[in-house]
Amino acid sequence: MAAGNYALDANPSNSQIDIETNGSDWLWAVCATFLFFDLLFVLWSFTRPRGSRAFHILAIAILSVGTIAYYSMASDLGATPVIAEFYGDRHQNYAGEPATRAIWYVRYILWFINAPLLVLAIALASALPVSDIFGAMFMIDVTVICGLVGALTPSTYKWGYYGFGVGALIYTVSVLLGPGRISAGYVGSDIASIHTRGVAYLSFIALIYPICWGLSEGGNVITSDGEMVFYGILDLFTMPFFLALHMFQLRAVDLGRFGMTGVGIGGVGRSYVRGEKDAPLVPAQGVPEVGAV
Repeated sequence: MAAGNYALDANPSNSQIDIETNGSDWLWAVCATFLFFDLLFVLWSFTRPRGSRAFHILAIAILSVGTIAYYSMASDLGATPVIAEFYGDRHQNYAGEPATRAIWYVRYILWFINAPLLVLAIALASALPVSDIFGAMFMIDVTVICGLVGALTPSTYKWGYYGFGVGALIYTVSVLLGPGRISAGYVGSDIASIHTRGVAYLSFIALIYPICWGLSEGGNVITSDGEMVFYGILDLFTMPFFLALHMFQLRAVDLGRFGMTGVGIGGVGRSYVRGEKDAPLVPAQGVPEVGAV
């Protein structure tokens, strides 16, 4: 970067509407931000005892995927040309001919992996039932898939996929705001407050994504550089910034309240595993003690 950004020279565009050097510079900055927070969470995880790193590992996975995805986009890789439904007069070089716009499928790979993990990070911290968690994770991936298929569709039929995706997104948000908030209240008033703040913040930003899609892949209103700035800001606030805020609020919470410590080294059975037989496992209600018939 100090010597200059030559990514577009090394990987020339295959679309008429694509990012320029300024857009690539912005993507490198976002990539660096993801990497910084990724390393921060790696170091933070080592300060936590084993058995209480679940949310840190989720954050590391999300940020690692984000770093690789933004590295690809900054390098002008991971896109395919698709004929834009609306190309307008601003593409003077292609007047009278359909213009192709770069559709960044690597971004949808990023969302397909990370969106369910973000839902999982929120749901686990509310002790939401497994059925609701799986349902919300599935529906958020439906949103991502519909966005990708719609972006790859050159005709007006793309807006049908847009509608399906928005509906799936609203379902996911309703699960986290409804049953998720109720479930968090059963764990404790402090957990309910953390959950409500986190879900309200994340839901507000998530509902802006369809607006960006409509202005970029859908309606071809903004340039590819504008698309990258818009999506980049949204991704920064939904991934590294949100995860830092979420983990800071959960820093002093015992994961045993969510039933997540498990049995083993670092878990509820750590004393027994280490050979301290005078401190046996405490059985749950209805479960026989170790050695009991």
